[in-house]
Amino acid sequence: MENSGNLTQIKTDTSKQPTRLPGNVIALGVVSFFTDVSTEIVYPLLPLFLTALGAGPAFIGLVEGVAEATASLLKLVAGWLSDQLGRRKGVVLFGYGLSSLTRPAMALAGAPWQVLAVRFVDRVGKGFRGAPRDALIADSTAPVLWGRAFGFHRALDHAGAVVGPLVAFLLLQIFFQSASSLEAFRTVFWAATIPAGLAMLVLFLAVREIKPPSDRRRGPPRLTLKPFSLTFRSFLLVLVIFTLGNSSDAFLLLRASDLGVAPAWIPILWMVLHLVKSVSSMPGSGWSDRVGRQTTILFGWTVYALIYIGFAMAWASWQIWALFGLYGIYFGLTEGSERAFIADLAPSELRSTAYGVHGFSVGLAALPASLSIGFLWNQFGPRVAFLFGSALALLAIVMLITLPAFRGSPKMAGRD
Repeated sequence: MENSGNLTQIKTDTSKQPTRLPGNVIALGVVSFFTDVSTEIVYPLLPLFLTALGAGPAFIGLVEGVAEATASLLKLVAGWLSDQLGRRKGVVLFGYGLSSLTRPAMALAGAPWQVLAVRFVDRVGKGFRGAPRDALIADSTAPVLWGRAFGFHRALDHAGAVVGPLVAFLLLQIFFQSASSLEAFRTVFWAATIPAGLAMLVLFLAVREIKPPSDRRRGPPRLTLKPFSLTFRSFLLVLVIFTLGNSSDAFLLLRASDLGVAPAWIPILWMVLHLVKSVSSMPGSGWSDRVGRQTTILFGWTVYALIYIGFAMAWASWQIWALFGLYGIYFGLTEGSERAFIADLAPSELRSTAYGVHGFSVGLAALPASLSIGFLWNQFGPRVAFLFGSALALLAIVMLITLPAFRGSPKMAGRD
């Protein structure tokens, strides 16, 4: 059976199929947990840190724009590189290692341009680790557990995003008593090196290399999707359409503020979102192993479309809390399921490249998504902006149901 998009299903004795997640998946989940704790200790404080260093809003926007564009581009490079080398762990180590080195560098930064440079290196690390890490998860796991494995990884990643801001809050409460804001920020950034170091330790000691099978002749990089199946390319197109309506979550926080959520409660609202993401990721993505990827993704995208309608029509702050909770369920249903579906569709020797193409395409579409939502918000108000996002989600749903490439696939309908 080809795995380059031929989705013919071979029935197997389910009593002999594995039911436990492999050690690599658990270890990589722990690595992501500690890394995200470290990242989320630093990230919420960066705008305040830059302001204390004398930077204005335009420069803060430049820092984040450069950071995310860098990560998106390098996902494509790292994915191809990992497949060419026939190795995963070394590339993943390089990516996580770069990001870990930026924690003490951020604590030492004394000017806005230095923060920009450090943030750039941090996102280089993120760009390098994502695609080969996801490929290593798929390489390490039986196909019947792909959804559950990616859901487990996303759950621990989001758990880190819950713990990180809490740690930063507690540290600032301690150090603000006797230190200036800059000194307090630097102390917190130094503290962020501890979970980053723990992540590297787990990655080095507990994650083992699994060489992907490949008899493909290696060659120079080519910007082509020809080696991938029609179903993969169609899914990529549908994802881009969906992403064009999936703007930055900063607009959701802005909507929360507009509807009366007090500034002091915004970080708690953000933590609630990540908590729901963490709790729902493993059961949500694991569901795709039983009922099929298409069913799970369609359900998640439907939740998303309804949530954006909710953000458009909401009139009270209590509704925002409910919508943010439901928004976390959307992530739980889709993040791991989409990664598992890519593993279904991509040949093993191009699996890391496939994740790189996915990350690059979605990252590229995210910029016009936020620009369009921002334009519509300024011209017509938040209601039109959110309804536009919902409409594109509904268009993606229709495409995922009706495009010929998605018909008659057992992966879509669930496993026997």
